[in-house]
Amino acid sequence: MPIKIDADLPAREILTKENIFVMTEDRAKQQQIRPLKIAIVNLMPTKEVTETQLLRMLSNTPLQIDISLVQMKGHTSKNTSKTHLDRFYISSDKLKNKKYDGLIVTGAPVEQLPYEQVDYWNELCGIMDWAKKNVFCTLYICWGAMAGLYHLYGIDKHEVKEKFSGIYYSKLLNSKDPLMRGFDDYFPVPTSRYTYISTDEVKKCRDLVLLANSADTGMTIAKSKDGRSIFMTGHLEYDTETLATEYKRDIKKGLKINPPQNYFTDNDPSKPVYSTWRSTAHLFYSNWLNYYVYQETPYRLKEITN
Repeated sequence: MPIKIDADLPAREILTKENIFVMTEDRAKQQQIRPLKIAIVNLMPTKEVTETQLLRMLSNTPLQIDISLVQMKGHTSKNTSKTHLDRFYISSDKLKNKKYDGLIVTGAPVEQLPYEQVDYWNELCGIMDWAKKNVFCTLYICWGAMAGLYHLYGIDKHEVKEKFSGIYYSKLLNSKDPLMRGFDDYFPVPTSRYTYISTDEVKKCRDLVLLANSADTGMTIAKSKDGRSIFMTGHLEYDTETLATEYKRDIKKGLKINPPQNYFTDNDPSKPVYSTWRSTAHLFYSNWLNYYVYQETPYRLKEITN
């Protein structure tokens, strides 16, 4: 089934070539169903790449989805043109009078900064507070997950000296939870960050449920007990070459960094990369949309409350 996006969004051409069913607004209006309304707060610097990655994940269900892309009002993007943002994004202040079935808050390469020093921190806190009353289920990704855990539950991140970069395996802790339905006991997760969330601190929080963790990188997936917030510290949406691109970028910057673990063939950056997490990624996003959004959200959006 289709995902509804702007007809001119660059991601549309890429997804169409991949035989992913995308639908323009004019065609969607002819269907007599209510699509799920999903907003994406895109904090990643390469926004067009992230748009395509997330839309690819969200399209793999039998649901029609209406996407709103959101940018931070108080932040100037250095890597995405103002023309693109003005054409396809709404400002975060436009969310105030809206309600959504689902919200995604992406990661951002700012994990080494204290939260309060991020230039859009107060704005993001306002979105997270708004979401509690106006979004049925919010998915926080990577730094977004850490920011959500910090603001909503007071759980801080911990910094490491050497960057977590590569494919790290996480242990499934609750196979009965609908979000983890169909997952293997251990599953691969692309990871790229200098910080982690302590599993012990998550376990101590009465309002959170730990669903998966990594012996190497800490908490992987957790949720609020009411199921209205999901926290995922990895990047399952990453393309096959994303970690390679980041590695080459860091090398050009002169950073002393090891090749991503469990990623390049024979751990050799000159050799090919093969995805080992694609099926896990589609399963995760399908489970989130089906069990935590579609099955539970009110038919009338105005009925979404705290």
